[in-house]
Amino acid sequence: MNEKEYKFYEQIKDWNFSDFKIDVESLTNWDLYEELKKLSNNDSKILDLGTGGGEKVLEQFPDVSEILGTDLSEAMIETANKNLLLSGKKNITFRKMDNLNMDTPLEYFDIVVARNTVTDPKQIYLTLKNDGYLLIHGVDKYDCHELKRIFGKGQSYFDKKPISIIDYENMLDAGFKDVELIPIHKREYFSSKQDLVNFLLKVPIIEDFNVEDKDFYKKNIDHDKLNEYIKRNTYKKGIRLIRRYYGIIGKK
Repeated sequence: MNEKEYKFYEQIKDWNFSDFKIDVESLTNWDLYEELKKLSNNDSKILDLGTGGGEKVLEQFPDVSEILGTDLSEAMIETANKNLLLSGKKNITFRKMDNLNMDTPLEYFDIVVARNTVTDPKQIYLTLKNDGYLLIHGVDKYDCHELKRIFGKGQSYFDKKPISIIDYENMLDAGFKDVELIPIHKREYFSSKQDLVNFLLKVPIIEDFNVEDKDFYKKNIDHDKLNEYIKRNTYKKGIRLIRRYYGIIGKK
C-alpha cells in the first residue's frame, strides 16, 4: 500500500459494504468464506491481512481457536476494535501491521487470508505451518472496465500486467504448491444514481492511486460521464456494475 492508498483508507475508516444496498448476482461458484470454512477446524489459527474494520472477520469467518486481523491503517484498526467490543468475541485480536514487513511468528498460522490488499507470499510462507494455506481475494484489472473506459482512468486501469497474475506468480515463486487462480465474475445492481454515487465516493474504482493529483481525495465525479454509463447500464434490477475479482488458493 502506497502513501496515497494509506491516506485514502484512513479517511474511510467508519464505513463498510453493509452500508450499501446492492443486489448481487454471482456468476462464479467460488466463495472465499466457503473455502475458509472447508479448510479450517475448531483448532485452527487464522491470520487475516488487510482486515479493514473487521466486519468480515466478525461476521463471516468460522469459529476457530484464534484469529488475528491486521491492517496498516491505525484508523481501521480502531474501528475493528470497536466492532470487536460490540461483538463480545474473545478469540479475535486486531492490530496494526505492514503486510510487507510482517512480524508474526514463524510456522504459527494454519491459514492466512489476504483480501483486497498487497501481499508478500514469501513472508506469508514463513508464518504458515507446514500444509497451511494462503487464500487471496482481490480486485482484477478489468473490474468495472466499461466505467473506467468512459472515465479514462481507474483502479489498475493502466497496469500492464493484471495483479491477479502477479499474485499468482509470486505465490509460485514463494514455494506454494497446488496453486489455483480463479476468476470471479459478479453483477452488482444499485437502485438509484445516488446509491451508485455514494458507493463510488467510498471506493477507488474510478480513481488511480498512481496518478499525481493534489485533489485526489476530493473524489469529484464527472456526472456527464457517469450519466453516459448509467444510460447504457440501467436494467429492471437497477444500475449495473460488472465486477471482476479473483481468488487464489495455495498450500505450503
